[in-house]
Amino acid sequence: MELLPWVSILAAVVLATALMLVTTVLNRRSKLNKYKLPPGPRPWPVIGNLNLIGPLPQHSLHKLSAQYGPLMSLRFGFVPVVVGSSVDAARSILKTNDLAFIDRPRTAAGKYTSYNIHHAVVAVRRLLAPGEEAVADRAAQHEAAQAVRAGASRGGERDAARPARRGIVYRSCGGAERPPDDGQPQQKVLDEHNERRQREGEAFVARDMVDKLLQLADDPNLKVPITRDGVKAFTLELFAAGTDTSAATVEWAMTELVKKPAVLTKATEELDRVVGRNRLVAEGDIPNLPYFDAIVKETMRTHPVAPLLTPRQSREDTSIDGYDIPAGTRVLINIMAICRDPKVWDAPMEFRPERFIGSSVDVRGQDLELLPFGSGRRMCPGHTLGLKMVQVTLANLLHAFHWKLPDGMVAEELSMEEVFRMNVLRKVPLEAVAEPKLPAHLYAGP
Repeated sequence: MELLPWVSILAAVVLATALMLVTTVLNRRSKLNKYKLPPGPRPWPVIGNLNLIGPLPQHSLHKLSAQYGPLMSLRFGFVPVVVGSSVDAARSILKTNDLAFIDRPRTAAGKYTSYNIHHAVVAVRRLLAPGEEAVADRAAQHEAAQAVRAGASRGGERDAARPARRGIVYRSCGGAERPPDDGQPQQKVLDEHNERRQREGEAFVARDMVDKLLQLADDPNLKVPITRDGVKAFTLELFAAGTDTSAATVEWAMTELVKKPAVLTKATEELDRVVGRNRLVAEGDIPNLPYFDAIVKETMRTHPVAPLLTPRQSREDTSIDGYDIPAGTRVLINIMAICRDPKVWDAPMEFRPERFIGSSVDVRGQDLELLPFGSGRRMCPGHTLGLKMVQVTLANLLHAFHWKLPDGMVAEELSMEEVFRMNVLRKVPLEAVAEPKLPAHLYAGP
């Protein structure tokens, strides 16, 4: 029986596609055979090792590293990947061979959802340069007071201060109470800021980070001009990477504290002793709050909201611990695995702020056992601002309210499940009851 013409054509297309895939796989394999790659699971054709990565990638990679070692080779589809899961691996990638791994992989996501992310990188380094954080600092302090007042208006309700957790960081960055993908697209945010600039004229003063960014974009002396799309890209970066990360960290801290009333009591006693009951917490109080500082560090250790540092890509062939890393390899650091390494931390699964009392370990990239912001030339350029946002927000929430779980709920019933999106968030948002405890005038409007 003679085949129909379209059946013959379809069969030919399928056969040609299969041959092309087989040829591609064999070519890639032959090129890699000359390298001594780190150990890792054998990849499947086409999908590589993606079948081994679950909904919480950091946990999947942690489990695999226990089997294959702290420097592990994988394939995500056709993309070669190396994962570092120890302090030594992080040091080799972020310090010793920093220049070899300084590149970021260019992805379709960066091009089409962030207006080509390069613009945002240029902007963020100028905007968050030393001395340029004052606008956000003032806004954070002001909005901390505003959000505390909002929380007080709902005192006694379940999760009474949820607006405070995100409101402080959203408004200090963009003057909005919610992120741009929640009813305020970037264009609307920029239009609102531009309208105020035109209305106030020479009397205009930057109130938030978007105001400062628009001023920077107007600078004719910039070596790399910031386009309108660049402004939008950085606005998106502010809300997505900056504000959500800070808000998620605060929520995880509050979760641990309501689970452990003794730790919460010790923190609030320190705040009462240093700050007093007649004002809110100011940024200048933070250096005098060592136990509170230890809580922030322990939260970032036990709940890193960005557990896989932003991917890097090797720009040249490199060797680490006797293994070859070919040029073009995507490189990940699993800081969650480092933070749970019993060789580094005593009882790593326990939330124990006391471990940081008297310790010199810090979060600013010099101590590789604690890297919430990364390290080296490619560490988060906004780490100073991000840390301040978390500290000011959390300190005022603890100082302004008595916190407890809803009636009828015990600590053991509080879910600690995670969900991996852009950051690691609580799968079920925290519900807690807040009762105002400071003088009434601190919660009153301006």
